[in-house]
Amino acid sequence: MPEQIHPAERLLNLVIALVNTSARMTKDQIRTSVAGYGDAPSDDAFERMFERDKDTLRELGIPILTVTGAGHGDDIGYRIDQEAYALPAIDLTPAELGVLSLASQFWQDQSVRTDTTRALTKLRAVGEAPEAADLVAGLAPRVRAAGDSFGPLLEAVQARRVVTFTYRAASTGEVRARTVEPWRLLARRGGWFLVGHDRERGEARSYRLSRIEGPVRVTGPEGAFDAPDPDVLEAAMRSWSGGSQQIAVLAVRPERAEALRARAVAAVDGAVVSPDGEGLAEPGVAAVLADRDLVRVPFTSLGEMAEEVLGYGDAVVVLAPLALRHAVLRLLRVAAALPASSGGPSDG
Repeated sequence: MPEQIHPAERLLNLVIALVNTSARMTKDQIRTSVAGYGDAPSDDAFERMFERDKDTLRELGIPILTVTGAGHGDDIGYRIDQEAYALPAIDLTPAELGVLSLASQFWQDQSVRTDTTRALTKLRAVGEAPEAADLVAGLAPRVRAAGDSFGPLLEAVQARRVVTFTYRAASTGEVRARTVEPWRLLARRGGWFLVGHDRERGEARSYRLSRIEGPVRVTGPEGAFDAPDPDVLEAAMRSWSGGSQQIAVLAVRPERAEALRARAVAAVDGAVVSPDGEGLAEPGVAAVLADRDLVRVPFTSLGEMAEEVLGYGDAVVVLAPLALRHAVLRLLRVAAALPASSGGPSDG
C-alpha cells in the first residue's frame, strides 16, 4: 500500500493545481490529477475531503472561484482568482531595502547567493531608492561557506547518527580522527561550528568545520543516540563559549582593527588591569603604547578571541590577560611550524 499523502501536502497540491489551470478544474480532474485525492476510498469520501479542503483554503484567505461551464449548468469547475491572490505592489522605503540587502549579504554560500542576488535585483527595479544599499555598506555580517562537511553533518544532526572525521586542532596542529554524536550546528564569528559529544573523550566538545580535513562519514543507524537534555546542551554551549566574560587589553595601531574597536568598552575607574588581576606594568609596555591605542574588548571564548586577534597580524598586540597572549603566541608557533602549502590553523 502506498503511503497516504499528508493533508497539508494535499492542500498545497490543490493550490498549485488551481493556480496553474488555464481556465478551471472539474472535480473529476481534481480527483484524478491532484496528488492526495486519489486516496479517497469512495465518491462520498472524496466529496467530504474536497469540500473540507475548499473551506480550509478560503478560511486562509485563498480566493477559490466556482466556474460554471458555458453550455451546461451542472458542469462546475474551480480555479483561484489570480488578481485577488497576487501580492500587492511592493513599495519599499530606502531603509527597508537596505535591511534586505544587509540580510542577503549574510550568506556567502554559492547555493543561495544566486537566488538572493536575483531577488534583490527585482526589488531594486521596482523601488524608488536604488541607493538604499549604501545605507548599510560595510555593516554586513559574514558567514563563510562551510564546505563539503556541512551537508553530511546537518543530516546527521537531524537523524541523530554518529559521524567520524579527521580534525586539525587549532591549539596544537594535531591531526586525528574524531567520533562524535552531533548535537547542533552554529554560526559564530564568521564560521560554522559543530557542538557534540566526543565518544573518545567522553565529553562535549566543539569543532570548527573549516578545520575538518577530508570527508565526513556518517555511520550507524538513525536515532543512535538520544538528543541531549536542554540543560546539558546549554551547559555545553556555555562551556564552549568560555563561561564568564573577560576583558582583553589590546594595543592597536591607529585606524586598524575596526571590528575590535566597535566592541570596545571604557576602563573602570581608569584602571589598566585585566579581570584576573594581571597588571600591565611590564618592561616594554610603554614602548608598545607609544604609537598605538589602548583598546579594551570583552570576550568569553579564549580560543575565538585568540584567533580573531591573530588575524590582524602585528596591528594588534595583546597586553592582558596573559592566558590570551599565550594563546595567540601558541597559534603563531603552530602556524610557523606548518609547511607553507598546508596553511595556518586559522580560517582564511
